[in-house]
Amino acid sequence: MIFQDNIIKQYLKNVYFIAGTPCGGKTTVSRALAKKYGIPVYDIDERFPEHQAMSDPESQPAMNKEFRNADEFFGRSVEEYKAWLLKNTREQLDFVLLDLMRMSKDQIVLCDCHLTLEQAAQITDPGHVAFMLKKPENLVDEYCNRPDHQGFSDFIHSATDFEKAKATCNETLLSLNAKYYEDVRASEYFWLDRADGRSVEENAALTAKHFGFDEVFKNADAAAEDVAIVKVDRDTPFAAEFLHFVENCSWTEVRDHIAGLIRNWEFTDWETMFAAVRDGRIVGMASLLKTDYYPLPEIYPWVSCVFVEQEFRGNHISGRLIDAANRYAKEQGF
Repeated sequence: MIFQDNIIKQYLKNVYFIAGTPCGGKTTVSRALAKKYGIPVYDIDERFPEHQAMSDPESQPAMNKEFRNADEFFGRSVEEYKAWLLKNTREQLDFVLLDLMRMSKDQIVLCDCHLTLEQAAQITDPGHVAFMLKKPENLVDEYCNRPDHQGFSDFIHSATDFEKAKATCNETLLSLNAKYYEDVRASEYFWLDRADGRSVEENAALTAKHFGFDEVFKNADAAAEDVAIVKVDRDTPFAAEFLHFVENCSWTEVRDHIAGLIRNWEFTDWETMFAAVRDGRIVGMASLLKTDYYPLPEIYPWVSCVFVEQEFRGNHISGRLIDAANRYAKEQGF
């Protein structure tokens, strides 16, 4: 099955991509923006073990290629190593896109990732991607000195001939990124180069300006402030209105189940539902329940059934619903 580019872009409209070369500053800028604006970061390197577990050798051979040790891993030719890295990244991209579609359904997400210019053009608009660059020379030493890359450092240092393994890795990364570095700089895409000597804060501010984050979050905050979160009480006119909303919402997979809970009022003790109301219209919901779909009775309460209508997503409404449910749970002694 092949999805057209315009469909992918539509489903990823709440995702902002920070790509670039190794050691270009992708992670530091992503984390700085996430901290300032309170948004999640999706790091594809952190997700690799999860994606690898879901993959299979026939469909994703590069992701499933096994190496006995560092000598075998770094003993490949530069061309073999480079080809494997490219295939590995491409195979994981399918998992990444599906994750991002689900994760960004009703919130803005930053994605710390590896994207070619061609991939960027296929999945997003220029205003939603920024490239962080560093000239790809002698990358291994800097890469190994980062705390979040300790695993890679230990692995390459376990090679019988560390200097040879280091040289192979440096040459591979240079071969993989030299043209990419120049192509990005020559493109119309937004990019920042570490060689320019700006601080992390300065790079984050420039990236936020490119993304238009101040305006995006100003509008989102204003929209969220216009929303009232209302607890749904049994046998009230509002409960009937809320049931109608659930029965006709676009969450087709579970709306019948949730509607049944409300129609028969299967809530006990402190269990309840919450509605997000804007201009007299119900636009979202959440619940606080003793159990959810997962058989974990020892863990409760559950904030679940979080849903916001498509046209109102990206306005922090789901966060308002979750906050209301959490406050209510604390009032009940949790």
